[in-house]
Amino acid sequence: MDIHLRNITMKFQDVYAVQNINTTIKSGQLVSLLGPSGCGKSTTLMLLSGLYKPTSGDIYFGDKNVTNMEAEDRKIGMVFQSYALYPHLSVLKNIMFPLRMEKVPKKEAKERAQAMTKLMHIEHLQDRKPGQLSGGQQQRVAIARALVKEPKLLLLDEPLSNLDARLRLEMREEIRRIQQEIGITAVFVTHDQEEALSISDHVLLMKDGVIQQHSKPQSMYRYPCNRFAAKFLGNPPINLIETKHGQTQEKLHLHTYNQTKQILAAEQRDVTIGLRPEDLYVSSKENHLISGQVIHMETIGRDTMIRVQLQEETVRALIHPDATIQVGQTCYLGIKEENIHYFNTETGIRLTSHEGGSGNGS
Repeated sequence: MDIHLRNITMKFQDVYAVQNINTTIKSGQLVSLLGPSGCGKSTTLMLLSGLYKPTSGDIYFGDKNVTNMEAEDRKIGMVFQSYALYPHLSVLKNIMFPLRMEKVPKKEAKERAQAMTKLMHIEHLQDRKPGQLSGGQQQRVAIARALVKEPKLLLLDEPLSNLDARLRLEMREEIRRIQQEIGITAVFVTHDQEEALSISDHVLLMKDGVIQQHSKPQSMYRYPCNRFAAKFLGNPPINLIETKHGQTQEKLHLHTYNQTKQILAAEQRDVTIGLRPEDLYVSSKENHLISGQVIHMETIGRDTMIRVQLQEETVRALIHPDATIQVGQTCYLGIKEENIHYFNTETGIRLTSHEGGSGNGS
């Protein structure tokens, strides 16, 4: 069942939480709503659920207009940041609860709930109370309870934010496994780019209630449609260097890169260059390379990040952990030209064509 949002706007008094959203979520896909706090992603989820009614616009589940349909009639399952489990009920009875509310016969309700415990790998916990469970186990119960009604759409609002790093990784993999196993359409709200990029079929990136880009995760990272998307995705963050119209950045040797030279010459405006840290590399050669002093160095897991001072600019680069570089040394950095990003400095919009995404933004 495809989900269509057509000209959806949500206004709270004088504040626009969502502004004129037009997008489609394809049947059977997991789509992440990603963005900073206050961008409108949770409001969008509430609009899909029916808990909010839009100020204007329409929502379709398939061919059916559900804009004014109540939440309980939309056949959705919801998982919130707080697990909202009943502490006095066992795991099995917590999962059965929505079915009992729908007057499903007790035997059938129990069988369906037990099937959910197997799907979630918690069948050995069904007699325990929520207080006897870990955070990850409670989250599995919450997901099982949302799925037991056999919804057409699964909505997850920051479901992993209360878990530690290891459990977050485990549970996001589980959510993806379950979603693919049952083939349900799912919308996953998160501010964590790693979560969104790792488990989604598509990512819908938002800012100030406006969709910035809607594309596959890899396309969004490799071909951000604007400067906001480029800055929001990536850890360490992208290096953004402004170039003034009619001037070349000699300190970056950008004039030695053919594509960059052509773009800077063709654009009758200021251009911002985007260089991801992994697209810079250390070289022993001095010619045509960025040169500067290493002012900071840190190990990030398997990677080593350095910050290099280039006159008034500072850039981050990810280098091989075995590289023999120390703080205070001069180093030479080359650029992978095919991965350079170019943005209109004034509007923030990408200057070169990009793949696999749609969006508008600033």
